[in-house]
Amino acid sequence: MTTTASIPTVHPFDDADIRLIVSDMDGTLLDEHGAVPERLWGQLDRLRERGIVFAPASGRQYAALHRLFEQAIDGMCVIAENGSIVMQDGEELSSVTIERDGAAAIVRTLRQLAADGADLGIVVCGKRGAVVERSDERFLEAAGQYFAAIEVVDDLLAHDDDILKLAVLDFHDAAAVAAGLAAFGATHQIVVSSERWVDIMSRSIDKGVAVRALQERLGVTPAQTAVFGDYLNDLQMMDAAEHSFAMANAHPTVRERARHTARSNAEHGVVHAIERLLAR
Repeated sequence: MTTTASIPTVHPFDDADIRLIVSDMDGTLLDEHGAVPERLWGQLDRLRERGIVFAPASGRQYAALHRLFEQAIDGMCVIAENGSIVMQDGEELSSVTIERDGAAAIVRTLRQLAADGADLGIVVCGKRGAVVERSDERFLEAAGQYFAAIEVVDDLLAHDDDILKLAVLDFHDAAAVAAGLAAFGATHQIVVSSERWVDIMSRSIDKGVAVRALQERLGVTPAQTAVFGDYLNDLQMMDAAEHSFAMANAHPTVRERARHTARSNAEHGVVHAIERLLAR
């Protein structure tokens, strides 16, 4: 049963000069069916009129986010691949890649976990697109929710592209995959981004780093920034904004880190909060 978060009489936005809103996607902005709330489209126009930037921030690929926001993508800043790349109108604003040798070692470890019985698939996320070796319909359908530009190849390690991130889908236990990669924790950032997905990135990048880079580019302060999130890969983002919101359905650790609570994604919590901002 969905629990509605109470809306306080004095809302955090009431006395704020918000210039940047950053929202996670799955479990946050997207509803329980994985759709963008219909009311958001009109809100995006009104936010632009007020000079407020809205930026989606997701573990999803840029091409997948571009597809989701196609009707409003012009001028939109997009934080993709858990902060590894920030794009606007097809232009790269910032990016952080991982070294090929390190990525190859991780891929070999994951292949061994799969050989030992883990039901997992590896996605190598590059600037030009994503590549996979696993080609069964079950895996490709699940991966296709997050990667619009995806190609099946014979050998992940032979693919030539700048690597932004490795993503691992485990159909049973993403946390077990993360544990199996613990030896790489000193050189790479290993993030459990949902119950099924693990993301491996450079230690120097996360959504919080990307938000700060965007703030600097836009001339926006943390006091002028609001962020919304629900899962562990949103934690650093909470520290980059004074107005941090955990969804009512968020992971307990995220609720502890955030300053405020929004309604659940099923109740369109982000849209409700933006309505409050626009109604001032």
